[in-house]
Amino acid sequence: MPKRIRFLISSAILTLGFVGMQFLDNQLRFVAIAFLTILTSIFSFWSFYEGLGKNMTLLSLVLPTMFTLGVGVFWFLLPVNIFTRIPSVLFYAVGIYVLLSTMNIYTVSASKTIALLRAARGVGFVMTLVVGFLLYDAVISVRGGLLWLVPLIFTISFLLFYQGFWSIDLESKFDRKILVMSFVSSLIIAELSLILFFWPVTVVVGSLFLTSGLYLLLGLGQAKLEDRLFPTVVREYLTVGFLVLIGMFFATRWGG
Repeated sequence: MPKRIRFLISSAILTLGFVGMQFLDNQLRFVAIAFLTILTSIFSFWSFYEGLGKNMTLLSLVLPTMFTLGVGVFWFLLPVNIFTRIPSVLFYAVGIYVLLSTMNIYTVSASKTIALLRAARGVGFVMTLVVGFLLYDAVISVRGGLLWLVPLIFTISFLLFYQGFWSIDLESKFDRKILVMSFVSSLIIAELSLILFFWPVTVVVGSLFLTSGLYLLLGLGQAKLEDRLFPTVVREYLTVGFLVLIGMFFATRWGG
């Protein structure tokens, strides 16, 4: 069966799962999200199994799986009406298809060079930020304690950074440098989430702040791996980070 047909079948079945989830009770929806998340890994494996092996190529399964989880948990934060449900389903359908196609390019590029790799990296970068925002927003909205907030943010960030940095070299073998970069970057994001615990910002502003940190560190890390960490590149990323920080000050209600 051609890969494109597999992508369409996988996207259609997973999207139908989200549509069917609307008819479940709230408690069952959590079970449904977990089931769809696992199902995404299975369908992702089936969609481009030719390029997968018992090595680092399995990281290509991370982003589609986390995308399903992110959209699923963010689903609960939206108002229950047709004006939010239909766009959400369409967003997921397009997003999961694009991710399956992008991850297929990654797995193929792990063994040979193809022309679409640069475009796939751009799509992967953007989708990593989207997934990060969805999951950060869901975690912060719970307003839980530090003992689970910070480790959860660290875990989410680590998975996003690891697959994001791996997408640059696409080596099948384990690379200790990528592991260290992912760990350090995730630790910084976790520390930023610790700051948010004491900063009176809204959930959306806090999520954007963490996503900006993800953008900054992932962008700089990928530039370093590509040997293009020039002063102009660093300046551009730092400028974005500074503007976001200034925006947070103006968006914060200091008077409570």
